[in-house]
Amino acid sequence: MIDLIWRLAKRFAVLIPGLVIAYFAVRDVFPAFDKRVPRLVAVLLTYIIAAYVLIPALIRLFRIFHPPKHLPMYCVTPDGFASDPVNIAIIGSKQELINAMEQSGWYVADPHSIRHLPRHMLSILFGWSYPNAPVSSLYLFGRKQDIAFEIPIEGEVGSRHHVRFWATTYKSKKRMDVKSIHWHHRRALLEKENLLWVGAASLDVGIAPIRHNFQLTHMVHPDTNAERELIVSQLRAEGLVARTSKIRLGNPYKLTNRAWRASLHADGKMTIVTLKK
Repeated sequence: MIDLIWRLAKRFAVLIPGLVIAYFAVRDVFPAFDKRVPRLVAVLLTYIIAAYVLIPALIRLFRIFHPPKHLPMYCVTPDGFASDPVNIAIIGSKQELINAMEQSGWYVADPHSIRHLPRHMLSILFGWSYPNAPVSSLYLFGRKQDIAFEIPIEGEVGSRHHVRFWATTYKSKKRMDVKSIHWHHRRALLEKENLLWVGAASLDVGIAPIRHNFQLTHMVHPDTNAERELIVSQLRAEGLVARTSKIRLGNPYKLTNRAWRASLHADGKMTIVTLKK
């Protein structure tokens, strides 16, 4: 009963700032645009300011004073909300990781930049192929992914296989478990030869609004375990796997996805793949 009351209180705490922002957006922001541009454009501009500036800024401020505390079972959005489960890890250098994933049919995702923005927007508007399209930034160990891979699904808008990886080190002489993994933050790690690339793999199956700020985002298929097994099977099929093992990060769980009316589930395990040299 206490847990239910606490969950409702947290949801209500997020709802109130959203209602306040919506009130001021309708009272002040929208009238300012409505006097200068067509009504449809005014509505669009008000939505963009509220959903992509005001609400995220308020949530980020809240997360500074109340940072999330949890085991690294899933990565989080820039606002600190739970996102894709951590479910796979690959041992090898950065180049070995890239070579193995590309040989298995995956594309390295381009970084978000002005240079890639035109092609990304055109691919969304006209459905043009862009297999290296940028993926959104998610955070694990206090930093965004070091590299991401994807496989677009032809003929299905907003659908793609994708996985994000974060470089870490580990105690190689000990049995692999949660305590033997080092959560390093420095980018110098990327040049090391023997890294543990902790990953979060999932399958996008469409577009939906985010429940707490109404931005548009990808909806993730609920079975994240299947996406992990897909990567492992592809690497095995190419003869790139020396050995695999599994460690338990926690109990199986169901996670309410940030996309509206969406959820996903995971078995709480992470498969570790050691690549052949």
